[in-house]
Amino acid sequence: MKAIQIFQPEKIRLTDMPQPVMQPDEVLVRIQYAGFCGSDLNTWLGKNALAKMPVIPGHETGGVIEAVGANVPQPEKIEEEINIPPIGITSRYVETDSNRPRLPLLPGTPCTINPYTACGHCSSCRNGRPNACRFNQTLGVQRDGAMREYMVVPYSKVIADKHITPKDFCLVEPMSVGFHAVDRGDVTDNDIVMILGCGMIGVGAIVSAARRGAQVIAVDIDDQKLAVAKQLGATFVINSLTEDVHERLQAITGHSGPDVVIEAVGSPATYQMAVNEVAFTGRVVCIGYAKEPIALETKYFVQKELDIRGSRNATSTDFYAVMDYLKKGTCPIDLLISGIYKPEQVEEVFQHWTTEQARIFRLIIAFDE
Repeated sequence: MKAIQIFQPEKIRLTDMPQPVMQPDEVLVRIQYAGFCGSDLNTWLGKNALAKMPVIPGHETGGVIEAVGANVPQPEKIEEEINIPPIGITSRYVETDSNRPRLPLLPGTPCTINPYTACGHCSSCRNGRPNACRFNQTLGVQRDGAMREYMVVPYSKVIADKHITPKDFCLVEPMSVGFHAVDRGDVTDNDIVMILGCGMIGVGAIVSAARRGAQVIAVDIDDQKLAVAKQLGATFVINSLTEDVHERLQAITGHSGPDVVIEAVGSPATYQMAVNEVAFTGRVVCIGYAKEPIALETKYFVQKELDIRGSRNATSTDFYAVMDYLKKGTCPIDLLISGIYKPEQVEEVFQHWTTEQARIFRLIIAFDE
């Protein structure tokens, strides 16, 4: 089967390897689409300290169930007979494998893969937050990922829904990270939420915060991304290259500042902006990884009595919430996919990415076109 492999910094190749063998507790997934994210770009650039090379990148997947192992449990009822309510967009509950009825894992059903692992024993897992497992290994980073024609994965990691196409499924994981950040921020319809960065994770945060009834302020350096943010539910948009962010925020919020700031860039400037601009007693949610130390006005931590929270990965609850949103048919999918390439064109992907990074949402490899 075809597989894409990063074998050293700025070196990527299309290779051939044997198709994996499915075990009784596993599902064989035929990967049709796999998206590249920022962690893959940093792996290629040699800047991802977590990556173990050589590695098959990719953890944003859309595929079809090819076969199911003999020990994979199946619900007795078919999908149409299972009454599955939408995920409550203002509620939270402890993450387990059983808190949403699992649909039958049948061959031919479109699906995605939860790309994270959880040890089940560390403090995060014991506290019901396996997305932040101390020993997590993400597909495409610490272990081989989805940029290949076939994968076998434990059945508990397969999320299937015949009403979502494999191409659309490719967007579920990155958007779910933004959904999770909104949940970490306890966003409500009384909040003004500023989201720094309108990439795919920021897009997920914009959609989720808007669905909760919050007023959303989207900040980015690219007007095209800001236009998409407006279409996705942002009430206000600010180009931080051409506008005075502080003055705009003061005007929008009545000199109070936003109640919640979600940092989805990972730069010193945006981290500083988050702490400086958030309202007194506000919440700052940090998603982006800064690659250098940041000097922060720590007096604001105390004076404003801030809640500063990290947000890592996503839960299956977040996955299902994104799926519920996508099934409404209002998401401008075509605007979020910046390019679709064949596996043989993978070097072009990174050439495109490095020259147009500010304008790109997602670049996708299509294994089945």
